[in-house]
Amino acid sequence: MNIDRKKEFISFLIESNVLIFGDFTTKSGRKTPYFINTGNFKTAKQFNILGHFYAELVYNSKVLYDALFGPAYKGIPLVLSCCNALYTDYKLNKPFFFNRKEEKDHGEGGNFIGYTPKKNEEIIIVEDVLTAGTAVKEVLPILKFCFDVSCSNLFVLVDRCEVSVNSSNRASLELKEKFNITVNSLVDIKDILKFLSSNEKFKEHKESMQNYIQKFCIL
Repeated sequence: MNIDRKKEFISFLIESNVLIFGDFTTKSGRKTPYFINTGNFKTAKQFNILGHFYAELVYNSKVLYDALFGPAYKGIPLVLSCCNALYTDYKLNKPFFFNRKEEKDHGEGGNFIGYTPKKNEEIIIVEDVLTAGTAVKEVLPILKFCFDVSCSNLFVLVDRCEVSVNSSNRASLELKEKFNITVNSLVDIKDILKFLSSNEKFKEHKESMQNYIQKFCIL
């Protein structure tokens, strides 16, 4: 995306109370001055706008794929909004599926809902944020064990550009080296910092963001 489009997207995250600033703790235990909470998307309009951003990212990546997967729980509405916009904007009628956190032992049973992938199909994963890549590392073995599929691309709203918890590598590089997964993001922490620096209203958060980047990020 170009600079103006990135600014538009970051503004959308802030207006939706999804990108918030303060004192938070990430899943990896790090103290962070900003947080991305896609659980705060709660209206049809927000998901409509979000879907168009996701679809733009997927379409412009030129990645070839057979289906989209959204990890439970937050990935479920994200993959739905993305699929809907891919069809609306680009006439791509791609199937999707998602998983349950707990296996259902009655009715149809199973861990997955929606499309059933075929062996060797290419699946793209739609997630919210890349921090340490923990969610992807957890779900990837399940996808490969259950369906024997290929997963070469991850699409996220924000790449935090952080060093992986158990590695000296940036999380996106670790995913590439260990799992051959390419991370595609709408924006990353550099884009957010530029946005803060160019907006008087948010300049108060610039120093804490710079300190965090220096401590935990590889740009």
